[in-house]
Amino acid sequence: MTTLTSPHDLLAAIPFLIGYHPEDSLVVVSIKDNAVGMAMRIDYPVDLPAGAYDLLASHLQRDQANGALLIAYVPTGRTDGESVLSDADAALKRIGIATDESLLIQSGRFRSVLCQDQSCCPAEGNPIPEINGSRIAVEHVVAGRAMPFANLQALTDSISSLPVASEMPWSDLVKSFHVAATSPELTKAQRDGATAIIDLAGEFASGRIGQDLELTARVIGRLSDIQVRDFALGSHDEGSLDTYFQMWRHLMRIAPSGYVAPIASLCAALAYESGDGALAHRALDRALEDVNGYSLALLLRRVFTAGWPPASFAAMRRELHPKVCAGIFGLDLPPGHEL
Repeated sequence: MTTLTSPHDLLAAIPFLIGYHPEDSLVVVSIKDNAVGMAMRIDYPVDLPAGAYDLLASHLQRDQANGALLIAYVPTGRTDGESVLSDADAALKRIGIATDESLLIQSGRFRSVLCQDQSCCPAEGNPIPEINGSRIAVEHVVAGRAMPFANLQALTDSISSLPVASEMPWSDLVKSFHVAATSPELTKAQRDGATAIIDLAGEFASGRIGQDLELTARVIGRLSDIQVRDFALGSHDEGSLDTYFQMWRHLMRIAPSGYVAPIASLCAALAYESGDGALAHRALDRALEDVNGYSLALLLRRVFTAGWPPASFAAMRRELHPKVCAGIFGLDLPPGHEL
């Protein structure tokens, strides 16, 4: 993320940081060594106990932040925006984190509660600038990143199932690759699934998305096995993260009912690792809607809610991957499929 040099920059950056234009929310952004760290959004606090603000602040402490940016998107009709920002600021101060900027946004206008200059920040606020032509937006577009969604619902719709997911011939093809835990050829199926994941990622990296339907169905079906799923969790590196994220996102939308949960969990993990917490949580919603109580989704929910730094999560994933590979293939991956 580029350096934020003004309230206008901050207002433009927030939708990119969380993936959509927030409403009725409190957003907290960590600052580490003058650079933007993680961003967190919660529903606008109503009668929130002081301890809840301390919990929110603790996530920044875990991220090793030395500063914070606060933005309150105040719902229409409420007049407690300054109190919400003050409570959040007090929680940060209790753990030694300074608030570098604190913005109140309501009815299409914004103002800094830290600025006392009426010519700069009048009591009625200033109009919120359009972000499309902002420096922040231009930098993101040039970097190949998508514009943020209009709202949370639009983000949710972007990962919803496509009609093909419920078509019977496609569902039957996916089910033909289902891995039964009691299968006498379990290891063979697991190896087939892991190999298929690497092959399909190669197809996506080459721009051949969805062209090999049997390979796509093979990956979705084989991910019904926990070992194959755990292999998939560690299959990417920094250079291939975007490719794998696009693959899991696409597969999540076309997976038949009963096969969504592992893919949605994988998509959530990569979204979180990329800093997109909002999408990560929506993907977990899809996983738990597909399979109530799905263990990986519940585990990831606890990790994300606890505010684990994405880098720490990625490190844990990398440490586990060799053990998963050994469980499927022995000590070595098959020739031509080294990670």
